[in-house]
Amino acid sequence: METIPARILVIDDSALVRQYHRQILEQAGYEVAEAVNGMDGLEKALEQKFDLCVVDVNMPVMDGYAFLHALRAAPAAHDLPALMISTEAAAADRDQALAAGANAYLTKPVPPAALCAYAAAMLGVAS
Repeated sequence: METIPARILVIDDSALVRQYHRQILEQAGYEVAEAVNGMDGLEKALEQKFDLCVVDVNMPVMDGYAFLHALRAAPAAHDLPALMISTEAAAADRDQALAAGANAYLTKPVPPAALCAYAAAMLGVAS
């Protein structure tokens, strides 16, 4: 029986960061989709099935905090795990992310091994 890879949605306004995260996650065996801001990510998360969201904080249109609040309010996706990744490194930023609904918070740049380890842990798979 073939295993279906977990689907991860990477939400970041930087194409370079999306490409970096996509490459790491795809090499780890995950299927990856991208969104350019929180609104784009929310639409995709509500239309398609994802197993994890990797979310930036500072984005135009809808930032990561607003995305998380909206995601947690949506019955169809309220329990979708979310890993927030940002350049904001203060404890208050981490606290705000967790209060908004993030399951974990990392600061950029995230080493590939750390991204894969967090993704595996949040997906409940062995890394």
